[in-house]
Amino acid sequence: MRGGKKALRPSPITRHPSLITMNSSSLIDEFCDALWLEDGLARNTLDSYRRDLSQFATWLEALHGKRLLEGNLVDIQAYLGHLFRKKTRASSAARLLSSLKRFYRFALRQGKIAVDPTLNIDAPKLPRGLPKSLNEQDVESLLAAPRVEEALGLRDRTMLETLYASGLRVTELITLKMSQVSQDMGVVRVIGKGSKERLVPLGEEALAWIKRYLKEARPSLLSGKVSDDLFVTGRGEAMTRQAFWCLIKRYAMQAGLGKQLSPHTLRHAFATHLLNHGADLRVVQLLLGHSDISTTQIYTHVARERLKQLHAKHHPRG
Repeated sequence: MRGGKKALRPSPITRHPSLITMNSSSLIDEFCDALWLEDGLARNTLDSYRRDLSQFATWLEALHGKRLLEGNLVDIQAYLGHLFRKKTRASSAARLLSSLKRFYRFALRQGKIAVDPTLNIDAPKLPRGLPKSLNEQDVESLLAAPRVEEALGLRDRTMLETLYASGLRVTELITLKMSQVSQDMGVVRVIGKGSKERLVPLGEEALAWIKRYLKEARPSLLSGKVSDDLFVTGRGEAMTRQAFWCLIKRYAMQAGLGKQLSPHTLRHAFATHLLNHGADLRVVQLLLGHSDISTTQIYTHVARERLKQLHAKHHPRG
């Protein structure tokens, strides 16, 4: 270098934090793209993988100056200990470990690492909690909470009725398109997890509310805009998960339920009440879109009253 100090080259072991972050980010992007191509996972699932891996990569780089592919068994165990000290929920830690296991298996298949650092780490066994549900009177109170004389209230009542009648996941509900609802057949075509498609009956009550909403509320909410979304906001845009979450909490308070609700609570109520009224577990599995019946079986624990009635009716000692 003329007339100045000689430029210093960084040592081979010196890494700039931004370069490490960029390297990790591109690897995570590649991994998520592969998941989407191989399994067709939903955007929310891919976002969870991305978030878990990014948090671990940030911690690994900040504390140990390592790239994501350089993480080893000790690093992962230390990170799990870090989460434990932060009082992270066991379910969140288990999900994080699942994300790491899948990422490092992918990296091993791609020849990016020689050894899978998660190979000897067992996933924690979590207690299987019963889903929170509502009794039928609670559901009636919740459904009656919106003011259906107003366009937004009519929309909200229709969304609640549709959710309870079909057991959709909240993402499936808010992303419904006009073309997915068949008023003639009384069914909704749902695109669920892994882009799997299923047909779910709506029932007369929910279908009647949908027809009323389409006639009386949706046109005024759109105010001349064109949209294929079934449920729209006051600005004529698609409903969001966060907005609907807030709505259901507000209506739970108005109904005087005195309990924390989420959109998933109505999905649980849908399954529980079907079983209580004699539905077959396999049918409930199909309606919920569960790929494994073991996921659906948890509802048999919730529907205790129905099981007691069946026992009393059919067992000689009942």
